[in-house]
Amino acid sequence: MSVLQAIFLGIVQGLTEFLPVSSSGHLAIFQNIFHMKLEGGMLFDVLLHVGTLTAVFVAFRKDIGMLLSEFFGMTADFIRHFREPDIIVVNSAYRKFVLLIIISTIPTGILGIVAGDFVEYAGLTLLVPGIGLIITSLLLFVADRVGDGRKSARSATYLNAFEIGIAQGVATIPGISRSGATITACLLCGFKKEFAVKYSFIMSIPAILGAALLELKDIPGSDLSASMIANCVVGMIVAGLVGFVALKIMISIVRQKKYLGFSVYCLILGLVCIAAHFIKK
Repeated sequence: MSVLQAIFLGIVQGLTEFLPVSSSGHLAIFQNIFHMKLEGGMLFDVLLHVGTLTAVFVAFRKDIGMLLSEFFGMTADFIRHFREPDIIVVNSAYRKFVLLIIISTIPTGILGIVAGDFVEYAGLTLLVPGIGLIITSLLLFVADRVGDGRKSARSATYLNAFEIGIAQGVATIPGISRSGATITACLLCGFKKEFAVKYSFIMSIPAILGAALLELKDIPGSDLSASMIANCVVGMIVAGLVGFVALKIMISIVRQKKYLGFSVYCLILGLVCIAAHFIKK
């Protein structure tokens, strides 16, 4: 893998991770069309995820700091609750937010594990990413027409959190955008636009981190040179910087409800992928 490849893929990852066009779908397309087999690919993939995660942490650093503080406070109060039953564990909006994220992560993790083999196989063909991109197009079309809701962390239900977690789990299929699926699910659940985008990106942290940790087991023993590692780090930095810009753009898109252009893009690209799949045969 050259440094130019690392920069290019870092840009692709940073853009597609947060814009509603599916990073896994675009990766599958590049692998199939250009037959990309990258040296140090597993480490590179993990570091790209680290880069995009860093972008989320920077963009929502205040909220994440509060959520982490409340998580540890909840844990301490939960333990104290057994000695002092009058203690209320979930006593603030941020604590409710923490619990919502945890509940959303459960179906995401289950679906990710159950569908792992299918997702890996699906990325080897253009057909599944093509279908996934068309599904993403439909989701964005729906999101473009859903009115602004009123729910925030206090009024969101745990059922809402579970449903959004299912949407995120389904989005592991190549071509289905994680941000597109989860933001659409949030809007359909009646979330405020600002809370929907915040919820979508913060709930991605345990999902992306979990996926990266699962890949770490395959890195030890890999034949990695110093230049390969350096290129991987370059890709990570590029993915983080581009991802931060893409995340800010996505926040603006959600506020203004301008999904239609992305919907058309995903529809066209999906149809092209499906056509290319059958032409190759």
